[in-house]
Amino acid sequence: MRVLLIGANGYLGRFVADRLLADPAVQLTALGRGDDADVRFDLASGSPGALTRFLDAVHPGVVVNCAGTTRGGARDLTRHNTVAVATVCEALRRSGCGARLVQIGCGAEYGPSQPGSSTAEDAVPRPGGPYGVSKLAATELVLGSGLDAVVLRVFSPAGPGTPAGSPLGRLAEALRRAMQSGDGELKLGGLGVQRDFIDVRDVARAVHAASLSAAQGVINIGSGRAVRLRDAASVLARVAGYGGALHELDGPPGPGGPALRATIGHPRSEGDHAAPVAYPYPDGCGGWQQADVRTARDRLGWRPRINLEESLADIWMEAACRI
Repeated sequence: MRVLLIGANGYLGRFVADRLLADPAVQLTALGRGDDADVRFDLASGSPGALTRFLDAVHPGVVVNCAGTTRGGARDLTRHNTVAVATVCEALRRSGCGARLVQIGCGAEYGPSQPGSSTAEDAVPRPGGPYGVSKLAATELVLGSGLDAVVLRVFSPAGPGTPAGSPLGRLAEALRRAMQSGDGELKLGGLGVQRDFIDVRDVARAVHAASLSAAQGVINIGSGRAVRLRDAASVLARVAGYGGALHELDGPPGPGGPALRATIGHPRSEGDHAAPVAYPYPDGCGGWQQADVRTARDRLGWRPRINLEESLADIWMEAACRI
């Protein structure tokens, strides 16, 4: 099976590449903006025609799109998350390769949900921020393309390679700084949020399974269990061997808008209380998110294997190497 992987150098893409390369039946070609890609191509600025010519030359059986961005303003998010996917879909429609498309979506497409609930694929998406909107638009483009396609809505990926700017990455960095300076107290904000964390290696297994399956539509990829960020912080502190005290800076939202709260992982400093932020939940998902993952089990034969403690231990090992 010849697979074209787009975004092989990204956080998810690196692990998807490793997983696909481990399958002796897969012939992998990587397309991306970096110099180490097999083929250099920028989806956000390249034309569908140019990509079509490449598809006709390589003739993949599966195209996996892990490309995209989580940062930037609405214009950048639209260009890299939506316009780029429109280019992929149009190129596949024009090409004679007949490739299957596996698109990486995001749980942020659903937006906020009721505490205690599990979000299934038939939930009406109501993204609460520009990132979720840009990813939802991409999903709708894929679903309306008429292609043989599946969208994996990945919830909150964790594990090795976790970006330093993510909530778990900031927690690890805050712990590293506290241990490096011998600080016995650590102030943390935003710990009341509950998210469905899924190890990035389990995500890669899901992508591999989706590549081999005939499943179409949207499939959630998560652990099926929401975890409060303060509980993740406690596990991370235990894994790190941090014996100091964790102090939360969260307060209830005020009647006039979001509460003042510190950035997750904000290091302790003299006179530092709480810093205002624009939104209490930057991912637009509110205080709670938990995936219903029964469809992934039934249609892909996939279940998560790696627990959160192992994911957090790997995050800490990478952070500790910076001490």
